[in-house]
Amino acid sequence: MSKPLGKWQSQALILCAGLLLALGQAPFSFPIGVVVGLPVLGGLLLRTPNWLSGFRLGWLAGTAYFAGSMFWIVEPFFVEPEVYGWMAPFALLFLAVGLGLFWGLGFGVAAQFTGKARLMALVASLTLAEFLRAHVFTGFPWGLLAYVWSDTPVFQLLAFVGPHGLGMLTLAIGVLPLLWSNRWLRGATLVGALLAVWGIGAARLPDDPVPLRDVTLRLVQPNAEQRLKWHPDHVARFFQRSLSLSAGFNAPVDVVIWPETALPFAYGEHPRGMEMVRAAVQDTQFIGGIQRPDGLELYNTLIHLDRNGDVAATYDKHHLVPFGEYVPMADIAAKFGIYGLAAKDGTGFASGDGARVIDLPGLPPYLPMICYEAIFPGYAQVQGQRPEWLLHITNDAWFGSFSGPYQHLVQARARAVEQGLPLARAANTGVSAMIDPYGQVLQALALNTDGFADVRLTEPLAPTLYSRFGERLWIALALLLLAGAALKRPRAQERESSNRH
Repeated sequence: MSKPLGKWQSQALILCAGLLLALGQAPFSFPIGVVVGLPVLGGLLLRTPNWLSGFRLGWLAGTAYFAGSMFWIVEPFFVEPEVYGWMAPFALLFLAVGLGLFWGLGFGVAAQFTGKARLMALVASLTLAEFLRAHVFTGFPWGLLAYVWSDTPVFQLLAFVGPHGLGMLTLAIGVLPLLWSNRWLRGATLVGALLAVWGIGAARLPDDPVPLRDVTLRLVQPNAEQRLKWHPDHVARFFQRSLSLSAGFNAPVDVVIWPETALPFAYGEHPRGMEMVRAAVQDTQFIGGIQRPDGLELYNTLIHLDRNGDVAATYDKHHLVPFGEYVPMADIAAKFGIYGLAAKDGTGFASGDGARVIDLPGLPPYLPMICYEAIFPGYAQVQGQRPEWLLHITNDAWFGSFSGPYQHLVQARARAVEQGLPLARAANTGVSAMIDPYGQVLQALALNTDGFADVRLTEPLAPTLYSRFGERLWIALALLLLAGAALKRPRAQERESSNRH
């Protein structure tokens, strides 16, 4: 029997396990935490005396995981450090501690069960807690466990069960081998499970490239630094750069695409600026991000110009970034000088009506997403309308240069896999990319460079299992696991009682 760990040893082990799991997120994309961190946490859960100890275990592990994977959250506060810099450490601390509570909830629920039934319960309860994290308080499903597989064939399982389902499978791979008492059986189960999911994912990947369509997009990446993007001395320079990157076609281009808020003037307020855009793209269609005032409201908007230069469609971002594009209880927050980071005038943005498919002559129908919206799996589809490609325009200059932009790219790739649709991505500072329906990057512009990429759309795949059934499959499985764990509980209690007598 192994010697029990001391309090500080145990806490250090929990923190290390959480940090190992964080290494699975981009830019490291090294899923060592699945085979080391999760078994450690599962083993510690078996030793916890009560639900409160289980909660502390999960909370501490979650805090380490989110601090390690989301330290990029400090970057937006240093765009204007003299104004917001003081908030940076508090933002990381509160975010990690707050998100860690969801892990605490998952572990605490599992600790209510007895014996090794806790492991079955943990797979379900932590997945459900992560699903809760993705929805409550407007939701924040960044850094889901599923994304640790982004550089492996296992990523393809998103097409069957989505990110939460793959997260549950990841937990099962990491902790369920502990159901065996024999360490050799544990190892064999772990290896077997890894080989199985790897094989299923590899079998889904095609032997040949996805067929290309006769539709060419020009993705423009102006690389406007966020601290200078709206500076009066630099606005014209970035605008002219975007115009230059848009003009001159060596081969036919069907549409020119600019990133989020790349147009440096408000919709309807600068006719000369729009004429310059029309002249640059000639008789080609144009899609770009702009701020759109409507009465007292201000929207983060995508506009689509047809070949004649007329506005054929608009789409307003409907899921805004809390404390970035708007501030909850803004009237009270404003008294303390707290405004949305991305709202130049301090008033914040208004929400659009919701996801929609844009279907116009000359292009296959597409579903647009603006920046933050791409982290939400449900926003990549509209009930009853299937687009033929996804479009993501974003300004990742807010996220720094190390991990944030690459994690955002992984989540965009996940949306392509889940829906079986190609995805085009135009990002201000990068990474702009053309992604095929398997989430593979076909062509990309490097981070923090300016340029353009002329890319071809690929054919879409047939609707995926996840696009048809959504979250229902994994939720049903999670409930079955909880029911199975509950059935094991009385038997375990009876055995413990008979052993005491």
